Amino acid sequence: MIIYNVTVNIDDSVHDEWLIWIKEHIPKVLSTGKFDRATFSKVMVEEDMGGQTYSIQYRSYSRKALDLYYAEDAEALRQEGLKKFADKMLAFRTELEIVDEYAVNFK
Repeated sequence: MIIYNVTVNIDDSVHDEWLIWIKEHIPKVLSTGKFDRATFSKVMVEEDMGGQTYSIQYRSYSRKALDLYYAEDAEALRQEGLKKFADKMLAFRTELEIVDEYAVNFK
């Protein structure tokens, strides 16, 4: 499984508006059918550049599904945020391959 991670720093001046928007945007990304779930997290760090930082981790079904997302959906969905928040939002994307997962079992 591949995690498509989007890290976003959002300027305080548009933070509240962006928070509403991103909570509507994440379901749009999921509706592409390329991911089975997403986790939305606040990054617990004080940025030198100011603003607040968040991470959205989308779990892709496969490498093929993520590649299809890039080919069919990514550009249009990215443009929505760029049009709305322009230079008030800085985003970068990384891909993570899950090697193994562990959990605590109290049985």
